[in-house]
Amino acid sequence: MDGDEGSAPDRPKSRGLAVSIGLNVVLFLLACGLMLYAFMLNVDLGDVKRSLSKEAETRQQTEQYLIETRNRLTESLREIEQLKAQVAYKEADAAQAAAAAKPALPVVVSFRSSLLGKGLVAEIENTSERYLTVMLAVRNPTLATAKRFKLDLAPRATTGFGHLEGWQFASGDELSLFNDDFNALKITVP
Repeated sequence: MDGDEGSAPDRPKSRGLAVSIGLNVVLFLLACGLMLYAFMLNVDLGDVKRSLSKEAETRQQTEQYLIETRNRLTESLREIEQLKAQVAYKEADAAQAAAAAKPALPVVVSFRSSLLGKGLVAEIENTSERYLTVMLAVRNPTLATAKRFKLDLAPRATTGFGHLEGWQFASGDELSLFNDDFNALKITVP
């Protein structure tokens, strides 16, 4: 039994050694697993950082492109406004040139008191040798009223126009006569 007694105390030692080795192996495997997990997290974190860096770079490039595009648009709008101003200036020059090329309207306008006592009457005299058809535009700036009339003027004749014909003239009224072949005649009633 002595042989048995000697091996009995060795069994708990060998069992303790086996348990200790087993625990060390498990702890080693657990530590390796944790290191592998940490490595994988580090790789994933690197991927996320690279992805975020690319997104930030793309966003920066997009913002730069938008700024450049906005600046080009502003420049284009300025150019358009300048061109519009040039066109308007050229149109005004062309209109002035066309107006300067037309002769003066051969009509003389004077005013007299109405025989019926209602306002003034315009005396429109055609001083030319031809029949003239003119548009008469009248406006009262005080009352903000306006009307247009078509008049046929005989050669070397005077036509009266007053309240019986559709407008009672008063001081300050604006009268304009238009014919396509002549410059417009504009008069303010005295």
